Amino acid sequence: MKQVTDEFDIVITWSEAQPEQAGKTLQQIADEWQVSLHDAAARLMPAGAIYHNMDEQDVRRVMRYPVTMIGSDGLPNDPMPHPRLWGAFRGCSATIAATSRLFPLTTAVHKMTGLSAARFQLADRGLVKIGYFADLVLFDPQTVRDVASFSDPKRPADGIEAVMVNGVMSYGSDKKITGRAGRFLRRRMD
Repeated sequence: MKQVTDEFDIVITWSEAQPEQAGKTLQQIADEWQVSLHDAAARLMPAGAIYHNMDEQDVRRVMRYPVTMIGSDGLPNDPMPHPRLWGAFRGCSATIAATSRLFPLTTAVHKMTGLSAARFQLADRGLVKIGYFADLVLFDPQTVRDVASFSDPKRPADGIEAVMVNGVMSYGSDKKITGRAGRFLRRRMD
């Protein structure tokens, strides 16, 4: 529990022991129970949380480095996941590339796809190229935007028209398409 601190807000997203505490900060819970942050955290376990400890200027500075890849560590099994699970990639492509002008949209897409595939040695991935797996997202750069929030973290992004995984349509603008075309990937070991 070394990540428990009062240096930044910690919002509880779920708790097996105390499910009614979801959505409150750890500080609020500790105050209500009149205990320390560590004691409150222990009483909530097992639990999940969102840690508000990043500085936007730091994120922008790191994003400028040519070797910085863009990814997400959002956990899909949380009942109230961090909004980055649904919004990290749309948030990057729409916000960072379009509004902040850190780099062109093509650079943002490369940092999320080709650069990551190359770094993790995922063969035939990350580029639109003959013989490569067709993992594609069709979006409108003028309307794509992250609308997931901490109160509504599973809200799909605006502006995503279609998604193909391994060449199979997985999501279309008219309806969600059932079935899973993805698979576990191992890095290439040459």
